This record gives sequence, structure tokens and C-alpha cells, in this order.
Amino acid sequence: MHDLSASNFQIRDSNRAMLLAAAIQQKCKVVDLGIAKDTEESLMEHMDAALRSDADIILTSGGVSMGDRDLVKPCLAKMGKIHFEKIRMKPGKPLTFAEITSNDPTKPSKTALAFGLPGNPVSCMVCFNLFVVPAIRLVSGWSNPHLQRVHVRISHPLRADPHRMEFHRAVIRWVLDDGSGRPGYVAESTGQQASSRLLSMKSANALLEVQSSGQILAAGASVQAILISDITSPPLDKLPAASSPISSHIVSSAKSASADAPQVAASQNAEVKVAILTVSDTVSSGGGPDRSGPRAVSVVNSSSEKLGGAFVVATAVVPDEVDKIKEILVKWSDIDRVNLILTLGGTGFTPRDVTPEATKSVIEKEVPGLAFVMIQESLKVTPFAMLSRAACGIRGSTLIINMPGNPNAVAECMEALLPALKHAMKQLKGDKREKNPRHIPHAEAAPVDQWERSFRAASSGGGCSCDP
Repeated sequence: MHDLSASNFQIRDSNRAMLLAAAIQQKCKVVDLGIAKDTEESLMEHMDAALRSDADIILTSGGVSMGDRDLVKPCLAKMGKIHFEKIRMKPGKPLTFAEITSNDPTKPSKTALAFGLPGNPVSCMVCFNLFVVPAIRLVSGWSNPHLQRVHVRISHPLRADPHRMEFHRAVIRWVLDDGSGRPGYVAESTGQQASSRLLSMKSANALLEVQSSGQILAAGASVQAILISDITSPPLDKLPAASSPISSHIVSSAKSASADAPQVAASQNAEVKVAILTVSDTVSSGGGPDRSGPRAVSVVNSSSEKLGGAFVVATAVVPDEVDKIKEILVKWSDIDRVNLILTLGGTGFTPRDVTPEATKSVIEKEVPGLAFVMIQESLKVTPFAMLSRAACGIRGSTLIINMPGNPNAVAECMEALLPALKHAMKQLKGDKREKNPRHIPHAEAAPVDQWERSFRAASSGGGCSCDP
């Protein structure tokens, strides 16, 4: 049996296994070139091998710091152009990025993106998520390659570094009260944040952007978080069966799942399951926070009784792309059996506003009256409301409503629709007996209508029934 223990002056090669797995997760074809020695000759040999393999992106781990044998940067400089080195961030300061070109005269010139990642395991993976993943997406043709950002509230105090922005590893989850009295994301640190401590990355699904100030952020403070794993919905190959109720839109740790058990149970038992989809290039690319989604969640949950026991069971953010909008609308309607879907944004005149087109392609029946009421309500605030192209309709037993992207407009439109939505939900569930509370059965109705009654009263000299 071989002795696998590390000898003196040796360390385990943990970074290579992590990077291979991370690149495969990004759907990359991976070529493993093994371990290079800390010599310029060995490094150049491995770089040439990477270029000969027709690689688009080359990753190295280690050898980019300030040591006498840290030779990755000189090699990259000889083979191409270094665009930047040393980033004012924690962890990951030694990161280097370059473009290098092959010098093989027998083949066409090939240029590759080269990332010199730090050797510390956590620094290596943080830099991979922040820099390499967007590069992979850009090379793959993504129009919005950046990782998604959301606003979160921290559950305990954090000390900010005085000189560098820190990307603090954390687990974030959705709760009904984030400490402000409204639904939102809360973040819990993964513990000690040393760049050599892999456990800080093991369960993390987000990196908190802690600005350099040297101050202590109090519990409940709001910060931006960069998502490094999907917390909005399960992978497509792990979707629940059609008969399975949707439990939560968060993939959380065991501790979080236990704490949120009452919320999950409530969502499963809710009479009206609601899902909210924010459609925005800016939000999906991390260019800004999602202000409409949390506002819509708050409005729905505060109006739960008026909607017949409504509960938000899923939220998501997608870019302004028809296929991505359609995909999640169909999933929520056909697989998760959501009763009501509210889409936010993408209903205007700009070339990227395609939410109505995506909605009309999946609905089976149109419900134009709902859009008419929303326009009426919004016209009280702005004349631009008449430019709305919102679509509303039914797919199976799911009602889909396009709402404006403005947070205030979401609340205004929802308030206008409330008188009819509970009635609509019951009818969609198949309750043909559901009637308006003021509805009078035809058999019991008076034989004449109000106009005829008024006309007869006025004609007989008794005066109009409208008179005081």
C-alpha cells in the first residue's frame, strides 16, 4: 500500500482537483497538463503544450506571488501581454491576467486568455468565480457573462478590511422577514476566512462584497452578494415530478432548512401558490439590485388573505430573452403547478422588452381585462402607462400576469387587481360554483332591471328612483 502522506516541504495538490471540477461544471472541455516545476523552462514547456491543445483559456495555480521562484508572470510576459497583476482584493491579491500567443510556425497563430491564479486554495477559487467564470461565459457567447448580484442582510457583525475589498464567503437564504419586516435574503458567514481554509468555501453559495473601511458592519447591515451557485431553482435534471409540490426556491444548508421548516410547510399548504419572475438584463448580469422582486413578494404576502391564502413559493431573475422567460414560465406552470405567476418588467417599447412576446407564446387563453385595469390604475400616476404592452393569460390552471418593472407600480397594480384575483384563482381550480359575492342567481333575480324600474317610477309620476 502506497504512503500518500506529504513529506517535508510538500503540500497536497488540492487546487488542481478543484479547478478541474469547477471548469467541468462550467461545461468546459478540460485538458489537464499536470504539475510544472518552478523553473522557467518547465513553465514555458507547459504553456506551449496548452497552446498546442487549442485551448481558449489557460489556468495556472501558484507561482504568481513575490517569491524568487514565482516565475509565472515573467513567462506570461515573454509569451504575450499582461493586462493586469495584483488586485486590491481579499483574498486573491496576486491574480495575473494575460493574453499569450503561440509561436509554432507550423500552425496558424493562436491566442489564449491566461489566468495566473493564486496558490492558496480559497484565493484560487474566489478568483476563478470572479474572473474565470465570466471569461468562460464571454468566450461561449453569453450576452451577460457576469455573476448575479443580490442585496442581503448579514446575520452577525463583520469587520471590514481597512485596505482591500473582501469577498467574504457566506451562505445566503430567503426568509419572510430579513430583519426589516420584509422578505429578503439573509447571509451567514462560513466561519474563519483564512485564504488557506478550504472549509470557508465548502458550503458557500455567495461572496459578500465587504467594502474596505476598517469598520465593523453591524448585524442586519445590507451588503451586495455575488452568487456562486444557483439558489433560485433546482437544476433542470433534478426538477420535481409533476405531482410534487414546490417546497422552496432556495437550496439551503441543513441548518437553514430546519429553521425554515414552517415556511416550507406553509408554502406547500397554501391555497394559492405564487411565483415572481423579475425580467431584467441589468439585474441578471449583476449590474444592479432587484428592487421589484422583493417588493412584489411583500405585496403578495401582505395580501395573502385577500388572494385566498396566497404564499410566494418561488422567485427568479432572468435576462430579457424570450427563450429564458418561456423556459421558467413553462416550468412553473406545468411542473411546479404554481397558481399565479407575476412577471416584472420588459413590457415597454425598447428592443429588449420581450416579456409579452414570451408570455403570449406559452399561454392558451388571453385575459385582456387584467391588463386594462392595470393601465387604468397606472394612468392615475403617469401618462406613459398607455405605452404598456403587458399580456395576461392562462396556461393550464396557472394565471400569468405581466406587471411593470417599477417597484411602486407593482404595488399599485396589485391593489387594483385584488378584488378579482381571488375569484379568478378559485375558477381556475375548477370551482364552477364560485360567484361574485353580490351575484344573484337568475331564478331569484327581479324580472326587470334597474333602468326599467327607474323608467316606470318616473313615468308614473312617482319621481326618479335616483332622486334623493
